[in-house]
Amino acid sequence: MSVSKESLFLNDLYASWLTRSEGMDLASQRDMFEEWHLPTIEPTDVTYEEVTANGVPAMWAKPLGAAEDRVIVFTHGGGFATGSRFSHRKLAAHLAKLAGVCALIVDFRLAPEHKHPAQLEDCMAVHKWLRTQGYKAEYTATVGDSAGANLAISTTFELARLDLPTPAAVVALSPWLDMEIKGMTVESNDAVDVLAKRAVLETMRGMFLSEPADATDPRANPLLSDYTDFPPVYVSVGGYETLLDDSRRLAELIEKVSGEVVLDVVDEQQHVFHFNAGRAPEADQALSRIAQWLRPKLGLA
Repeated sequence: MSVSKESLFLNDLYASWLTRSEGMDLASQRDMFEEWHLPTIEPTDVTYEEVTANGVPAMWAKPLGAAEDRVIVFTHGGGFATGSRFSHRKLAAHLAKLAGVCALIVDFRLAPEHKHPAQLEDCMAVHKWLRTQGYKAEYTATVGDSAGANLAISTTFELARLDLPTPAAVVALSPWLDMEIKGMTVESNDAVDVLAKRAVLETMRGMFLSEPADATDPRANPLLSDYTDFPPVYVSVGGYETLLDDSRRLAELIEKVSGEVVLDVVDEQQHVFHFNAGRAPEADQALSRIAQWLRPKLGLA
């Protein structure tokens, strides 16, 4: 199988980041990572609205004709230290439009200024706010990419731990789950993954966690959790990713307890290749499959 030439836009962006980031301070890296929106073509017929949800900045993406009582809570990637509602709004909007629902993109506090579990606390605040606004948990899905997928999962566990209603479904795009960084593909896919090198993962982890022992805190490392009675999960990941094993191990954990999980590995694609939405067929087709799976989970035909 050969990848589309359109999908290589993301490869080139990632390669430029690695070249440009050498010696760059964190503020400059954050500015650079805001370029994550560049591969994503602006979706049509979507309006955006800034809100504050229990003190947490967020942005609504509302596709024309979407079911206004169904919502995706979208948590952005960026290693817990970069990324924003702005870098990810177009990606979230593409998925929301395909699913026929609204998306709320969460701008949680970033590390290292705010260490774990600050990000989880902000996500929890947003879900609690949605309940006060009349959005039902059974019409809610948590969706995230990379570190944001970690938060989508850990938030669902935290809601259950507190006996609060849990979302109807979880979608993990290229999830980064293992804070111990023990997956075999970290090494075996190193030559083909343009961005998520071990050194990058270790740097992000160091900013996110206060202590090395936190790498085995299930709230930071969802691969150490029990998925019994967990909501249905859809995992979408690129075949070239160093973090591919995180997705495989997540699916195995869910299957082990007879939970519902879909693992969709798209050959030769990069970390969060979904950013090519509107540009490359691999991204558009993957998001369409997710949307088709998600709609009935949220009570839509």
